[in-house]
Amino acid sequence: MSGDLKSLITFSDPNSPVSEAYRALRTNLAFAGLDRQLRTVMFSSPGPEEGKSTVLANLAVSIAQTERRVLVVDADLRRPSLHEIFGLPNDRGLTTLLGAPDALANPPFQATPVAGLSVLTSGPLPPRPADLISSRRMEEMVAWLAEQADLVLFDAPPINVVADGLVLATRTGGVLLVVRERRTQREAVRQAMASLSRVNARVLGAVLSGVSLDRTLAQYYTRHAPARAARRSGTEAGAGASSR
Repeated sequence: MSGDLKSLITFSDPNSPVSEAYRALRTNLAFAGLDRQLRTVMFSSPGPEEGKSTVLANLAVSIAQTERRVLVVDADLRRPSLHEIFGLPNDRGLTTLLGAPDALANPPFQATPVAGLSVLTSGPLPPRPADLISSRRMEEMVAWLAEQADLVLFDAPPINVVADGLVLATRTGGVLLVVRERRTQREAVRQAMASLSRVNARVLGAVLSGVSLDRTLAQYYTRHAPARAARRSGTEAGAGASSR
């Protein structure tokens, strides 16, 4: 079973300004991996409700559209949402693999309508998520998952809320921090960055979500984009990225 992805702008309207913003983010991420190949990237945010899961899902679609094999993993074992975004069942997933070693023979990866894009949902939520994320089994799982696709994107809990994301950050090739315009406080960003620095995580950059489109940009797309894209509002939220 696979979802229809209609809620994801990069799938439903690839010619929109918002989809173009995700392509810019895709390019920035590619350049961030020039000095060291990126196989695993973790997405998190300083706090909840900042759009990290939506940004991850849209970027995953955009990357898969370049004919790369992309695996999306929901490692937020407290409030998973990727199964809802992709419209997938969540009876089996990451916790299934962690709890049953023989499940590797038939991993519960789920296909999507985008060629090359698969999803590993969270699976049933464990009683002690932090212990599971911190386990040696999880460390081995991250390494194994990295061999299953060209790029693996992990969704993690907010950095300033629980420790799970910090642990996972030390086991992935880089971290993208998602912050929301007019919502995320600067002090929260500083706190998250300081925490990531303390564990020597490789912060690739930040993604600004919930951005209103510039009027001139919207007019450009209205004049040059196909009719289907031209009907979209010029104030839809977008994403920007900064890589380093």
